[in-house]
Amino acid sequence: MDEQQIIALERKIDELIKLCDTLNGENHGLKSKESNWLLERARLIEKNELARSKIEAMIIRLKSMEQNA
Repeated sequence: MDEQQIIALERKIDELIKLCDTLNGENHGLKSKESNWLLERARLIEKNELARSKIEAMIIRLKSMEQNA
């Protein structure tokens, strides 16, 4: 291998290292966002269940009021 080929190979390796660093950073960011989305999803599901139970309780009360009238 001559000097030019070694220099070209070193440049390609440096480019690959930079690309790996960039992709690792993006991957870390995406995993963080995924975690945040999962937490938000869990909170929304919890709020939805709470709203559902409140609505069901209101329906039961309305039906009982209807029967008493």
